[in-house]
Amino acid sequence: MARSILTVILNWRTAPMTLRAAEAALRAMEGLTGAITIVDNDSGDDSFEALTEAVALRGWDKGAVPVRVLQSGRNGGFGAGNNFGIRAGLPGGARPDYIYILNSDAFPEPDAIRALFDRLETHPGTGFAGSFIKGEDGVSHRTAFRFPSVASEFEGAVRFGPVSRLLRRRIVAFPIPEATQAVDWLAGASMMMRQDLLDRIGLFDERFFLYFEETELCHRVADAGMAIDYVRTSEVVHIGSVSTGMKGWRRMPGYWFDSRLHYFTKVHGRAYAALATLALIAGAALWRARLLVQRKDRQDPPMFLRDLIAHSLRAALLRGKGRPAAPPSHTAPGREGA
Repeated sequence: MARSILTVILNWRTAPMTLRAAEAALRAMEGLTGAITIVDNDSGDDSFEALTEAVALRGWDKGAVPVRVLQSGRNGGFGAGNNFGIRAGLPGGARPDYIYILNSDAFPEPDAIRALFDRLETHPGTGFAGSFIKGEDGVSHRTAFRFPSVASEFEGAVRFGPVSRLLRRRIVAFPIPEATQAVDWLAGASMMMRQDLLDRIGLFDERFFLYFEETELCHRVADAGMAIDYVRTSEVVHIGSVSTGMKGWRRMPGYWFDSRLHYFTKVHGRAYAALATLALIAGAALWRARLLVQRKDRQDPPMFLRDLIAHSLRAALLRGKGRPAAPPSHTAPGREGA
């Protein structure tokens, strides 16, 4: 029996873009066995109705690779929305062999999904496989990473050449790989996962509303002794920031700070999380000291350092009162992934 793939596309108020992603995924799944599930993450507009109608009008619901639209009923964020689609399984409730998550603003090339499928089929030690991502302008995106650490928090914030050279093996973003290789974690814009591995390690942690959710899930893959591969031959065009409006942020949202703190605390413990935050604060403070004497682009959103310190103090106060250190802040939409 052919191995099956369930493609999950999460929508939040981007119905036309989601249909474009689904159409690209359908082309890329020709010759493969499986289905596509579009999950509307409680958009609160007419997305669910528009998507359902469009799928029926195009006959996608009756195709060789059937497409269906589900309503999650709540906007729990990127991980929760994808989990809803994964738990639903294939139409009829059958269990797929692989889960492929695709952003609503990402469009796989015709052989992109098969390249990920072939990688997992031929490399039993690989748990997840992700794509090479490029913009509509053809510019490559950095989507292959090392796990964050105390050292990487300081290096990323201080932005100082000698420090970056000294800590080059701790820098989170890999140089864009020119060939398929193992990495620590991948952005979730286009990623295929083994269902049996997810059965062992669990799905996305839904305490992450946005950001760090795929980082933490990939960390569990590594803990399970499985590899995560960046597959250069799987190419996907990605617009980015369509659902979140990230490019227009005036300040870093609270859910980013929540997710970052939850990641470090869950993976490394409270003491390490505190050190990582101190490293980030120290690096950001030194960077701002340089800005006083050099004409440089600030790069961070306005009030980033102030918001980081305030969030850290609130989290410490909540811990002292026996409350969760990083409560989720459900104040944003879905997510575009990378």
